Amino acid sequence: MVTYSEAGVDISLEEQTVQALTGELAETIEYRNIIKNKGHFAALVDFGKKAIAMSTDGVGSKILIAKQMEKYDTVGIDCIAMVVNDILCVGAEPIAMVDYLAVEHPNPEIAKEIGKGLKAGCQQAKIAMIGGETASLPKIIKDFDLAGTGIGTVDKNKIITGTEIKDGDIILGITSSGVHSNGLSLARKALLDIANYKVTDKLPTDNSVTVGEALLEPTIIYVDPIIELLNSDVEVHGLGHITGGGFSNLKRLNHNMTYIIDNLPEPLPIFKAIQATGIEDKEMYHVFNMGIGFAVILDEKYKDQALEILNKYHDTYVIGKIQEDEKNRVLINTYTNENIEL
Repeated sequence: MVTYSEAGVDISLEEQTVQALTGELAETIEYRNIIKNKGHFAALVDFGKKAIAMSTDGVGSKILIAKQMEKYDTVGIDCIAMVVNDILCVGAEPIAMVDYLAVEHPNPEIAKEIGKGLKAGCQQAKIAMIGGETASLPKIIKDFDLAGTGIGTVDKNKIITGTEIKDGDIILGITSSGVHSNGLSLARKALLDIANYKVTDKLPTDNSVTVGEALLEPTIIYVDPIIELLNSDVEVHGLGHITGGGFSNLKRLNHNMTYIIDNLPEPLPIFKAIQATGIEDKEMYHVFNMGIGFAVILDEKYKDQALEILNKYHDTYVIGKIQEDEKNRVLINTYTNENIEL
């Protein structure tokens, strides 16, 4: 069985590392007027009637696919998406970002292509790129790394933390475009090392694209549909960005609930190709988004109205429901009809 750990990423060790780092920083929260929101997708700073939401993220090893494809004009979209989608999860509207580009050696041509992607991402998210930093770090960075930090605003009485999630709520899933920008280490190991495909080979489960094109498909930016939903009279109880950790991300929203996922659409061809190399269901759903990039939790009475709004932008489905349960689990019935717990 192929695992994320064997591909070089140990999620459990990552969690321990994050806890070790944040444990040293926890007391700094008291230095300023911070709205405590531990473990959520974005942090919140109290600014009177409003709060500023902040998030930071990067593109990760998707950059290695960009290098193999010699195509750098989309990874900027991923950088924007990973940040603004997290900001949305607290009910905030993204406003601006700064980027950080670290390079082994400066390359103006590649930088220009990266800039094209950042610009496209900003256009989709309707945000401003107001600054950033570029660093040349030979012997520290191989090729380049791209990350960004963003801010958004939300009225304090409209912050969504997940505390309103209740027994019987439904979970809506908005489709993803593919792997997005998480799990690429496992995807690369599965397809390029184990299956021995080249990035220029046709994807075996979808001959209309190459392996590289499927892996490089940009992350969807969910700003437009989520902001329209938040501006409607639909009462949203929880918002979740399905990133690294797959559907276990939902547990961050409310620790007193179990998330029952029992109506997922058939996975996209890229996930079928990855799993065909020998990855078990539980590992797939714990690493990848499996075709659902964003989740919305609300009372069932708002189902039709919410689906009408969200389906204008991306295919959206009722994928499950909430059950009050302090065990804080995600229970999934996979498309192969296997029951797994995350």
